[in-house]
Amino acid sequence: MRAVGFDVNGGPEVLRPVELPVPEPGPGQVLIRVAYAGVNYGEVQHRLGDFGPPDGITVPGMEVSGEIAALGDDVAGLALGDHVAAYLPDGGGYAEYAVAPADFAFPLDGISLRDGGGAALVLTTAYGVLAGAARLTAGDSVLIHAAAGGVGSAAAQIARALGAAAVHGTVRTPEKAEYAKRFGYDAVLLRDTFPADLAATGTEVDVVLDPVGGRTRLASLDVLAPFGRVVVYGDAAREPDLSLPVLPLWKQNRSLSGYNIGDLGRRAPSVVRGHALAALSLLASGAIRLDVTAELSLAAAFQAHHALEEGTSRGKVLLAIA
Repeated sequence: MRAVGFDVNGGPEVLRPVELPVPEPGPGQVLIRVAYAGVNYGEVQHRLGDFGPPDGITVPGMEVSGEIAALGDDVAGLALGDHVAAYLPDGGGYAEYAVAPADFAFPLDGISLRDGGGAALVLTTAYGVLAGAARLTAGDSVLIHAAAGGVGSAAAQIARALGAAAVHGTVRTPEKAEYAKRFGYDAVLLRDTFPADLAATGTEVDVVLDPVGGRTRLASLDVLAPFGRVVVYGDAAREPDLSLPVLPLWKQNRSLSGYNIGDLGRRAPSVVRGHALAALSLLASGAIRLDVTAELSLAAAFQAHHALEEGTSRGKVLLAIA
């Protein structure tokens, strides 16, 4: 089968076309004939070596859509030919075929394969960050960093669907601010000045969603309302980790929490599945939408990685496989 992978860490140029055997599904797994693969920043980090060196040819890709081509033993509720979106905790999505845990293969009832290609990781993460880690309740106010990205643009809509009273976002550039406004933000601020901009209007927020890290994460603590929480789910800035004292969290009624779908998938797969199905239901109903801004060939995966690494991408980028 055709695939794109890497065997050394480095820049986007280390991604290269490869020919690999079609994988076989094991017990509790399904084989998917891939139609679309979503491209995510976690795959950029994998290529750069943030998760360690590759062991031979490594095929990235943590979310796909496609058709069930084979079933492993002990799989129920899915049939050959079913259209699904799938979260791939072990990667492998940049290929014509991919193996997924059956628990993480979600039926695409009323959802196109194209939308499904960017849904299983992005929408599950956006919903899980808000409903799980942030414990969002109706009436809360939310601030979303990386507001123009795949997760950010979805999280703004999901927050509204869950009853958020106000949704603010931050981005790096004015151009991204204009793009992000289409997702229902009350205001979209530049990331370098968001604390001062919020302070000027007397605004404090109940929830901050932070996939950026570093200075942005530290500044986010200062915009929290009483009992506000910063939810960490990425480290796109790749700045040194923070060392935070605990006493200020206590004394100023703040909290810090984390969301990592890989850990959650290992320890509580039913929770991941519940978040995914809830988010996909919102997508199918039209309550939220997925904005696919680029659709590239499998061989052009390096272009998608370059845009993500440089911070120039917006919305959701897909690889069209089939």
